[in-house]
Amino acid sequence: MTLILGIDPGSRITGYGVVRDTGRSCEYVASGCIRTGSGELPDRLRAVFAGVSEVIRLHGPVTMGIEQVFMARNADSALKLGQARGAAIVAAVEQGLEIAEYTATQVKQAIAGTGGADKQQVQMMVMHLLKLVKKPQIDASDALAIALCHAHHRQSLIPHGLAGAKRRAGRLRL
Repeated sequence: MTLILGIDPGSRITGYGVVRDTGRSCEYVASGCIRTGSGELPDRLRAVFAGVSEVIRLHGPVTMGIEQVFMARNADSALKLGQARGAAIVAAVEQGLEIAEYTATQVKQAIAGTGGADKQQVQMMVMHLLKLVKKPQIDASDALAIALCHAHHRQSLIPHGLAGAKRRAGRLRL
């Protein structure tokens, strides 16, 4: 059994989700949101780092999936998102987690079967796949979807002996 952390980064709200990959299915462990408030960006980045570090300490995942930055209409927002993402990655690397990155389209495809799924469709599929009776917050739901996507990708690589492979420039490296 492997504990997987999913992170949906944001400079104001960072969603997290932890699932247990049993090899046959995934089970819900925890989810929530790290709210950074409306302070200065350095303080919010510190809150993301501290929040992700605490989630890792509490639940002990061994690997993390995180959403890649997409180019938004507002370049300033994309830069802030990238910085929050970096804070989360450093928190994970500092505690020895393996990290995988996924585009939003990859996550939606893995969870809802289509890369064009909206947030509500992804949320409903997360609830179905993890047998949740209550809707998680949308940022937490997205993080759970990333964790599930990571579990699915890991499972598809294991039969080929590639579970430990690293991605670089979009390609698997042994």
